[in-house]
Amino acid sequence: MPTAETEFTQLAERHRRELHVHCYRMLGSFEEAEDLVQETLLRAWRSRADLEREEWFRAWAYKIATNACLDKIKRDGRRLPSLGSFRDTPWLQPYPDRLLEEIAPVEEEPDASLVARETIALTFIAVIQLLPPRQRAVLIVRDVLDWPATKVAELLEISVPAVNSALQRARATLREQLPPGRREDWVSPDMSESERELLAGFIDTHERGDTQGALALISDDIRITMPPNPWLYEGRAAVAALMTQAFKDDTLGEWRLVPIRANRQPAAASYLRAPGETTFHAFKIDVLRVAGGRIAEITTFGSGLFAAFGLSATL
Repeated sequence: MPTAETEFTQLAERHRRELHVHCYRMLGSFEEAEDLVQETLLRAWRSRADLEREEWFRAWAYKIATNACLDKIKRDGRRLPSLGSFRDTPWLQPYPDRLLEEIAPVEEEPDASLVARETIALTFIAVIQLLPPRQRAVLIVRDVLDWPATKVAELLEISVPAVNSALQRARATLREQLPPGRREDWVSPDMSESERELLAGFIDTHERGDTQGALALISDDIRITMPPNPWLYEGRAAVAALMTQAFKDDTLGEWRLVPIRANRQPAAASYLRAPGETTFHAFKIDVLRVAGGRIAEITTFGSGLFAAFGLSATL
């Protein structure tokens, strides 16, 4: 006969991934979100006597997770005053698409998508870091999870007018900060043909060290950032110099790239074999934003999350 702890664990595991995505949106960090999910489930276990009915577990867990995130933001004193580029969010990390597929449809909302492309893209995740914590929570729960205002008010223990006011201000910030684009360009979780071609070209030119071929794939206002580093490369000339250095520096070695998906965007995991070595080692992850048939932005992360992407440390 299952113990109370076993039953609770089974119930919690059904919602672990969507709670992780929720914490990731709130915090912008994959690793911090993992810590907050663990804290959420620990808090839930300790207060399990407060849960009157099992079918209320999801809403109850979201309340605990949201409050845990708000507590962390307050505790860390983290507030993004402005967002010129992703270098302003050094804690930003990518989210593996392979893990998004673990989220089961919500029984009461079978057609709802908790990971629609426009709500998991790096740009969206970075922009909502501009919002004060309560506005951020209201926007995510109200617009992303599509909860009614009354339910959001109950979750955050504020009034419905306060929810509507916070949502109005949060939406205004998003309208001002998010790049223009047709919604239909964002909602599909699948890679478009243009994105597939650009990713293949990105990988091919990178491996061959073809600077001119790589430059043909990018937009004139291309931007490259490398969180948590403060580096920013903007425009074709700056990026050309960076690519030339990366491709032609004989001290670096030889590249091999693997196509992946992160934040519903095309991405590539890079391995580097240093001169004199026989093994390619995990080096970086590049997440691409495509606009107008060109690569408009490249966000480069370190190798710390290779395992989360299901990738080995070496080739």
